[in-house]
Amino acid sequence: MLRDITIGQYYPADSVIHKLDPRTKLMGALLYIVSLFVFRGVAGFAAVTLTLIFIIALSKVPFGYMVRGLKAIVVILVITIVFNLFLTPGEPLVEFWKFRITWQGLENAGFMAVRLTYLILGSSVLTLTTTPNQLTDGMEQALKPLNKIRIPVHEISMMMSIALRFIPILIEETDKIMKAQLARGAEFESGNLIKKAKSLVPLLVPLFISAFRRANDLAMAMEARCYHGGQGRTKMKPLRYKRKDAAAYLLSVGYFAGVIALRIVF
Repeated sequence: MLRDITIGQYYPADSVIHKLDPRTKLMGALLYIVSLFVFRGVAGFAAVTLTLIFIIALSKVPFGYMVRGLKAIVVILVITIVFNLFLTPGEPLVEFWKFRITWQGLENAGFMAVRLTYLILGSSVLTLTTTPNQLTDGMEQALKPLNKIRIPVHEISMMMSIALRFIPILIEETDKIMKAQLARGAEFESGNLIKKAKSLVPLLVPLFISAFRRANDLAMAMEARCYHGGQGRTKMKPLRYKRKDAAAYLLSVGYFAGVIALRIVF
């Protein structure tokens, strides 16, 4: 399960999506995420689905590798579906005891499950095709106007980049600690809920210690390299837009406008 988390990992490949400017990909991802909560009906669902399939095909990231990340949100999906099924008022479809499933609840549950699934897949495309350094540079350049109102854009981008980079590291560390504890006779799956919660203590304590140690080592390394924030810093590889970025912007805006038009018409 831990190795199935794909958000925060980078998958190297020679694709058009990989070569795009990170600012272009961030804007495209933002429009895509907003469109997930705009579309409604079969026409909007088809448009979003075809767009996602097209983007995944362009990224050259194996679809099976990307779908692995959905296993980590199965519990969230189930909770979302159950809440929408039983707590949405409307025309009754099935009634038993004190529970009632409505047509509106069934529709909302389906759409929310699709939206969460597409949200994870779309976010995975961004992180799988963009290195943490590129994400940091892209976010910093995209939010640069906020520096005029004294918002520390560089520091915020750096923190988010470090957080994304730590996800696969902590996943690997958790896997090592779990295997070591299993070799010592620890049991993580057996027993009731309280026993399972207590069995996590031998896993969480070393994990927190390791995380703090890594954070301290990173802070010392940054200080040793005279890092003092983003003011006055230059880039080894400055970002520059190319023709394919302009085409990507046009396609992203056109896609978003199409989803809104489909919602209005249908």
